[in-house]
Amino acid sequence: MLTVVLVLNGLIGLACLWVAWWLWRLKNQLSRAADNLIAAEKAVYRVLYRAPEHITRGQTGTHRLRRNLAQLEPQLQQIQQLMTLLNVAQAILLRRSIFSQNSGSRRRSAARWFR
Repeated sequence: MLTVVLVLNGLIGLACLWVAWWLWRLKNQLSRAADNLIAAEKAVYRVLYRAPEHITRGQTGTHRLRRNLAQLEPQLQQIQQLMTLLNVAQAILLRRSIFSQNSGSRRRSAARWFR
């Protein structure tokens, strides 16, 4: 009877030792996971803690650019109108110079044109 009690006591001791070893491994894994989460939280904080300031600065810059664009659009339209006018004038002058050639066949004027 004493042998049975000692064997059972030894088995219970080994089971408790195995559970303690398993819990120790679990504690180490949870500790590493917590350390990783803390490191990730610190990294995110370093990146994002000034984000509101940068967002506000970006919004201010965007507002300023839109205002400047609104001021420049009339000038752009004027420049586009001027370029259109210059293109029309160039086309008129080109036609006038082609038609002003008083002698010569079309072939000769085309040959002059493509030289």
